[in-house]
Amino acid sequence: MKAPVPDSLPAMAAEAAAGAASEAAAIAGRHADSVDREARFPAEAFAALREARLLGLMVPRAFGGGGGGLADAAAVAHALAQTCPSTGLIYAMHQIQVACLVRHGQGSDWHRGFLERLAGEQLLLASATTEAGIGGDVRSSACAVEDETGSAFRLEKQATVISYGAEADAILVTARRTADSPPSDQVIVPVLRGQTQLEEIGGWDTLGMRGTRSVGYRLVAEAERAQILPLPYADISARTMLPVTHILWSSVWLGIATDAVARAAAFIRAEARKRPGTPPPGARRLAEATAGLQSMRGMVRGALARFEEAADNPDRLTSLGFAVAMNTLKTEAAEMVVRIVGQAMLAGGLSAYRNDSPHSLGRHLRDAHSAPLMINNDRILGNTANLLLAHRDNGSLFG
Repeated sequence: MKAPVPDSLPAMAAEAAAGAASEAAAIAGRHADSVDREARFPAEAFAALREARLLGLMVPRAFGGGGGGLADAAAVAHALAQTCPSTGLIYAMHQIQVACLVRHGQGSDWHRGFLERLAGEQLLLASATTEAGIGGDVRSSACAVEDETGSAFRLEKQATVISYGAEADAILVTARRTADSPPSDQVIVPVLRGQTQLEEIGGWDTLGMRGTRSVGYRLVAEAERAQILPLPYADISARTMLPVTHILWSSVWLGIATDAVARAAAFIRAEARKRPGTPPPGARRLAEATAGLQSMRGMVRGALARFEEAADNPDRLTSLGFAVAMNTLKTEAAEMVVRIVGQAMLAGGLSAYRNDSPHSLGRHLRDAHSAPLMINNDRILGNTANLLLAHRDNGSLFG
């Protein structure tokens, strides 16, 4: 059974959500340097997000949530990423899991009850899709759902990455449907904190996105079979997880680029006031960065519109053309954020290069370089190339 897609928030509610997001973003910004320096979870920002009830933003009102749509979640992730990209990315990853539950879990008593808990308690959701020996190929699993009794199961996964796993209230885990299933016959199962044991198998000392705490874990869970989402993971991925992931991640990267250009613009304006009538040396680079930012913003908005048009149509969501479009959004946005931040740094010159400057772009540059690696662009480009062997673009302006 396909769950209905929730309507976006009405105007007044959307304004309230935007105001709450702005306040949370301000808190995230005050702690961003500490989060980055210590590679720690942005606890202060998420306390504010819980207080504002923004973790349940996409949960339908019937379950006590905000009733927001994907565009609302993208706007919050974008706002957070402008002040602390780690906070923005964690929020995006959480909402990806929420979207999967909302769109594919409303036909089950257990999942309906979980959505009510999610909204009422403002639970933070994480995911475990990658696995030792398989890596970033999320469409394959080595671990399996193993029967304990008729109503319970045990699951053990060597997860190479579970972002903010220690802080999550529940983790959505991919696994083979049974011990005898092939690697591609996968399901998703949400497991709760009290049902899960996590043992760290790797650290997190990285160049950027340090606050996500994307540590490797040995995950062992014992839970009820009713918790397994009924639709196969392949269908959930195509209809929801893949497009929502690429849209929300791209919204985060757009937030990084937006703040980088704003900082460069502030520097250029300050320099121009010092020498009226003489354009600062970096002004041309600022123009290039601004053009790139406008293009990136249009691309993300276009992808949102395309998803919302197709959201109720499984055939469109699983079409080759739709998959190519979403893959292209990810690879292009990931490259664009690196390029835009680089141009903004050239515009800001030494002031952007310094860590002790109000125009500093060091963290932006480091965080931006995570984008092409989050599901490696080469892997996605290879997948897109295979799709293009069977798909022919229709040449339409609005195709």
